[in-house]
Amino acid sequence: MKKELSVADIAARLQGRVEGNPEAIITGLAGIREAGHGDLSFVANLRYLPAAAATKATALIVAEDWNRPCSAALIRVKNPDKAFAEAAQWFAPPPVIFQPGVHPTAVVAAGAKLGQDVFIGPHCVIEPDVVIGDHCMIYAGCYIGHGSLIGEGCRLYPQITIREYTRMGKRVIIHSGTVIGSDGFGYVQEGAVRKKIPQIGIVVIGDDVEIGANVTIDRARFGQTRIGNGVKIDNLVMLAHNVTIGDNSVIVAQVGISGSTSIGERTILAGQVGIVGHLAIGSDVIIGAQSGVSKDIPSGVFVTGSPAILHERFLKNHAHLMRMPELKEKITLMEERLAKLEQQLSNKA
Repeated sequence: MKKELSVADIAARLQGRVEGNPEAIITGLAGIREAGHGDLSFVANLRYLPAAAATKATALIVAEDWNRPCSAALIRVKNPDKAFAEAAQWFAPPPVIFQPGVHPTAVVAAGAKLGQDVFIGPHCVIEPDVVIGDHCMIYAGCYIGHGSLIGEGCRLYPQITIREYTRMGKRVIIHSGTVIGSDGFGYVQEGAVRKKIPQIGIVVIGDDVEIGANVTIDRARFGQTRIGNGVKIDNLVMLAHNVTIGDNSVIVAQVGISGSTSIGERTILAGQVGIVGHLAIGSDVIIGAQSGVSKDIPSGVFVTGSPAILHERFLKNHAHLMRMPELKEKITLMEERLAKLEQQLSNKA
């Protein structure tokens, strides 16, 4: 059944203030450029301000100090991004719910311990001495290796591999295709031959962590590869052996972090950042997209580029680089004038 809410209803739920027609009916949500009649959209990023004037949305969620022209009804709130995320839940389809139990095709070892209200989906393999906390959802095709501990309220989507002795906190969400605890990339060279170094450590994951699809987190060579509480990891990220990530940090898609590097708390690594091994990155750091980090970074700075430097310096360097064609043309003209002057002096001599 299609859901319908009036603009006034939505504003009341969001504790917002309406400007425009409060009786207009909202039946769905859409981006500001794609929205049509009956849709609710929002503006939280300045780059979308021009689109607001042309939007066909019935209503927009905007900041309290919004002062741009717009034909849609406005719902003014303190945080448009957060408010839109809340409103999205009211129009979403009902969540898929699985009743607790073990599917007949799942293989659960006799020594495994399952908490209350646990769901184990089709074709899962749960090895001996695994402990799975209450209210966990383990979807189809997951593998959980020997001696691993899964905290309560975790959700593992289909086809995830959790290697042996992994330790996972509460309310962890892991998306499909991710591998936790694969061997670290470690070899010792004897002549022309590389021999594998045993990887005998583990992976430890804190509470309230979310890990995207097709992420790989290697087990430690010894000790721990450690992901702190509240860390959010996007798709296609690679974390090598003995990496540590501080609490509430954010790792965006296609980041690669080499072995034994530590990342502080609340640090943000934008897309495709690469970090070499054995570095110390501080807390509250921002590393811009596609940056290459080869040296330690202190806390509280914003770096960009490859090699990564302070963002302000990067912008100045980039501005100079953009002037290169102009400067080249000026140098060419100066060389031509200098040649003429030298020719004139030569003729006078």
